[in-house]
Amino acid sequence: MDKNQNEKELLAQTITKLIEKEKPNSVQQLVQLVKAETSQPEEEILAQITQLQNKGIIKLKGSPRPPSQTLSSYLRRPGAYWYWTTVVLTVATVIGALTIAEDAYPLAYIRYTLGSAFILFLPGYALTKALFPKHTPFRTSSKNLDSAIRVALSIGLSLTIVPVVTLFLDYTPLGVRLTPILLSVLAMTLVSATIGVAREHKDSLT
Repeated sequence: MDKNQNEKELLAQTITKLIEKEKPNSVQQLVQLVKAETSQPEEEILAQITQLQNKGIIKLKGSPRPPSQTLSSYLRRPGAYWYWTTVVLTVATVIGALTIAEDAYPLAYIRYTLGSAFILFLPGYALTKALFPKHTPFRTSSKNLDSAIRVALSIGLSLTIVPVVTLFLDYTPLGVRLTPILLSVLAMTLVSATIGVAREHKDSLT
């Protein structure tokens, strides 16, 4: 996330410098100038120009408002990499747990490693993203501290989610077995992560 923020700041600086130097008359001219200077996609450039216009940092007469970014396009941006990482690790863990035997060394080490992340981190991380897509509920002085708090919340919530799921399954015909537990935590993690990335996308439009 820090890398993505740095890229946005560098892009904003590039835009303001090009306006001062080249004095473009329209958004289209400015976009072409920025594309010649950076490797950023046009959609990202337009989004950054809109933010600068809304903040009153830059003004271009007669400039059209950039089109809204769709969720599908947002999912292809670096800011959504956490979502795909969570999905891949979660699905890989479930597949590994169901297909790799406990005594199938050395493959069993992969199962144990993914299983630890699955139980101790991923469900809570996805839920934290769904509840607090941009910032944690605690005021922090830096992004690093905010990230540390998010990790702590993720571990704490994960240690709560898994026992609650197990307790719930104990009162159902499915019972407390490996497959129902895995699939229940999988579903909860994927739903929470999807809600989280959807809320991030919504926040990016404002």
